[in-house]
Amino acid sequence: MTAGTLQAWRKKPGDYVKRGDIIADVETDKADVEVEVFTSGVLEKILVQPGTKCPVGTVLAIIRQDGEVLPKTAPTKVAEAPSAPAIAPPVPVTATSAPTLTHEEGRLRISPLAKKLAEELGIDPASVTPTGPGGRITREDIEHAAQARKAAVPSPAPAAAPDRAARMRQAIAAAMARSKREIPHYYLSTTIDFHRALTWLNEENVKRTVEDRLLYGILLVKAVALALREQREFNAVWSDGQVVLKPEIHVGIAISLRGGGLIAPALLNTDQKPLGELMKEFRDLVQRARAGSLRSSELSDSTITITSLGEQGVEGIFGIIYPPQVALVGFGKVHQGPWSVEGGVVSRPLITASLSADHRVSDGHRGGVFLNTIARLLQEPEKL
Repeated sequence: MTAGTLQAWRKKPGDYVKRGDIIADVETDKADVEVEVFTSGVLEKILVQPGTKCPVGTVLAIIRQDGEVLPKTAPTKVAEAPSAPAIAPPVPVTATSAPTLTHEEGRLRISPLAKKLAEELGIDPASVTPTGPGGRITREDIEHAAQARKAAVPSPAPAAAPDRAARMRQAIAAAMARSKREIPHYYLSTTIDFHRALTWLNEENVKRTVEDRLLYGILLVKAVALALREQREFNAVWSDGQVVLKPEIHVGIAISLRGGGLIAPALLNTDQKPLGELMKEFRDLVQRARAGSLRSSELSDSTITITSLGEQGVEGIFGIIYPPQVALVGFGKVHQGPWSVEGGVVSRPLITASLSADHRVSDGHRGGVFLNTIARLLQEPEKL
């Protein structure tokens, strides 16, 4: 994203706002974003009006934080122009104040000024109806003729602005091209026995109401979040030529949109929430993402992204890292396959997990440890 259009303010100057409040709505190429407040205080001044398209980083408003006293500033003084003799406005020349010079051209009577203007505008004086004294063609007659000719020629229709789907595709293209151009990717994958996770999930859902039941995808999300606690280098961004580790874990979820394209908003503080709460937030996130209404923090604070094409029957996916993040985890569909158990081969539900990682930040060894941590956590689903 390079720019957004301010749609509306939800607060007005003088209103008290607290951290987390929604203060404005901004239209972007991918969604209508609800802009959050990250400090508490009084909305002192609005600097950008609705309908304005602004580059990323534009200051939209000023908030006076709790306990902060803004310095008193003297009103800006307009510099006075140096004294100069007053210049009287020109007196318009009228037919009564000065004689009108005319030029005889056949049967046409036209003033030199009108004749010159007609040449400049490409107007044939013979086609102009004179309104001046004595049947003279005046400057106003030429101007009216030019306006009438312009009105008779239909203006070309303005080029249609690209719709949101097209703009989203352009935004995705720019981000993915940047990622493949700047990030040295490496890829790993592993197959995980999903038997214990699904068995526990079925037993757990029997205890829950239909509205509160869990999807197996939420187990994957929580396992990735907990694995990030152990391998912090994957919970980071690349900024100004160096890795910046993030203290909070905000897992972005790639969500396909009905009109095409995708978006990856974050489940905030993913590692700290129980499965039931994460499931409710996940359902709400998907609904709001497809309705085009997300919070600014959900779009900007992701520290890693999870993507899955399991519902499309894909067994493995190797995604492209979303900059400035440094890793992406992919999951395929759950499928039955042969698995070795205590020296024998049995049919088990399996799932393939993949890792796309930034080689500037980590290497294959650490990536392998990270994937194995996810697999280990999924063998103890009751602890997620």
